[in-house]
Amino acid sequence: MRKHTLAASAILAIALAAAACSSSTPSASATPTPACVNASAPHHAYVVVEHLSGTTVQKCVGFTGDGIGGQALMDQSGINFQTQAFSFGKAACAIDNEPAQFTQCLPQNAPYWALFVEAGGAWTTAQTGYTDVTLHDKDALGWHYVQATDASPAPPPLAKEG
Repeated sequence: MRKHTLAASAILAIALAAAACSSSTPSASATPTPACVNASAPHHAYVVVEHLSGTTVQKCVGFTGDGIGGQALMDQSGINFQTQAFSFGKAACAIDNEPAQFTQCLPQNAPYWALFVEAGGAWTTAQTGYTDVTLHDKDALGWHYVQATDASPAPPPLAKEG
């Protein structure tokens, strides 16, 4: 396994659902989305994706309960993503069309998707995979596509309420 897989299996267990949603186009920076999916819901959670190039995408999803699971948030966000199941859980192979193509999920010495959770305006490295995360009002899942050699990946920009 890759060094970062061993060192951060929780980060790699972050991967997204196998269902592909409609794609989004990266913008120059994380910007508020004018309307959330299910905007009239009383609570909102966000997905922030930072590409290797530094471009970012942010999506918002409204929900009615106390929280929303990471899987539901990703599925409803409209961000295109692909995953593969491993012994440690699901791993993100591609998010928002990065990489554009792949023949192997998590190939050695190649960039990978690091996962973060934002709560209270601060990012923390995810301690579980995204499918085990429950987000509450104004929380966010953050994805950053980083080089395999990056031993301590930085989180994406904080979510901006839209």
